[in-house]
Amino acid sequence: MAKRDYYEVLGVDKSASDDEIKKAYRKIAIANHPDRNPGNKEAEDKFKEAAEAYDVLHDPQKRRQYDQFGFSGPQGSGFGGFSGGGMDMDDIFSMFGDIFGGRGGFSGFGGFGGGGRGQVYRGNDLRLKVRLSLLEISTGVTKKFKVRKDIACDHCHGSGAEAGSGTETCPTCHGHGVVVRSVRTMLGTMQTQTECPTCHGEGTVIKNKCKHCGGSGVVKGEEVVEIKIPAGVAEGMVVNVPGKGNAGAHNGVSGDIQVLIEEEANDTFVRDGQDVVYNLLLDFPTAALGGDVEIPTITGNKVKIKIESGTQPGKTLRLRHKGLPAVQGYGSGVGDLVVNISVFVPKTLAKDEKEKIEGFRDSDNFKGDAVTKDSIFSRFKNYFN
Repeated sequence: MAKRDYYEVLGVDKSASDDEIKKAYRKIAIANHPDRNPGNKEAEDKFKEAAEAYDVLHDPQKRRQYDQFGFSGPQGSGFGGFSGGGMDMDDIFSMFGDIFGGRGGFSGFGGFGGGGRGQVYRGNDLRLKVRLSLLEISTGVTKKFKVRKDIACDHCHGSGAEAGSGTETCPTCHGHGVVVRSVRTMLGTMQTQTECPTCHGEGTVIKNKCKHCGGSGVVKGEEVVEIKIPAGVAEGMVVNVPGKGNAGAHNGVSGDIQVLIEEEANDTFVRDGQDVVYNLLLDFPTAALGGDVEIPTITGNKVKIKIESGTQPGKTLRLRHKGLPAVQGYGSGVGDLVVNISVFVPKTLAKDEKEKIEGFRDSDNFKGDAVTKDSIFSRFKNYFN
């Protein structure tokens, strides 16, 4: 049968854009895909014809060559393997991945195989917990763990084969990595494609398996892993450490370690996001008369703060940038140290102390006001609003 013009095959104009060409090919390929049309020779031919047209028209150089010379190409060289009218199905499905973003667009590729070859195994992820102090959270910390996990076999260096032994084509799938089964139904013959049970999708099998790992390429072992915890993490966060999990079979890709963060309780501070709250218990004379007071910080250093005369219980002071830093991608800047002021009221008094306080009972300066917007309750409520 004579070849049809590639633009005619895809149903596009010669001025069609790359995107229009891709959409046209996608539409035809889906409609005539072998999985959707088992045993339909006409659909298979259209599928191949569209793939051949797309291979030429989506490549700028090939397209220019085709527009100028037609099917022959310069010096009659044609367009690679297509000039003879036939195509390798693996080539077609390779282009299909370009259109659909990978080979996963359909459940399988019918009897044409090839879907499982080149498989790379990935090891499982591991999950650890780490408890951190507030100081460790504020600065970041590196922790060492002795992890029991799958590691590459030293004897075969992860290949799964004994020294001098190679691989051979899988006798079950003949190198395709998949097996196809046909089942007769009321609607006709249905084909299903599954991973080959013998080679597990690799297309090859080991001739002489390693005696230490049984051919998997991995064994149980231990490794000391250093994990860097960034500053500012919080309870429940997970830090992902790529490539430190279980080794993948047959020199595959190692999994990750996921570190779950837990915070140790702190007797001095309460965390509030990036802020830390410190409860300062003032004696009555300092609250009334004012003065300088030393308070701790999360780094262990102490700083002086000035207490104004007449400071009321419930008042808060902020020491800027004395809190916790933002963990990467979860905030910005550094939080504050929030000082919440309380006033200590003694439960017991000596006789002379009672007499002195009694002398102030009738003083207007020692009489409490009615509940106002500046009351302890109001200030406490406003802090959390």
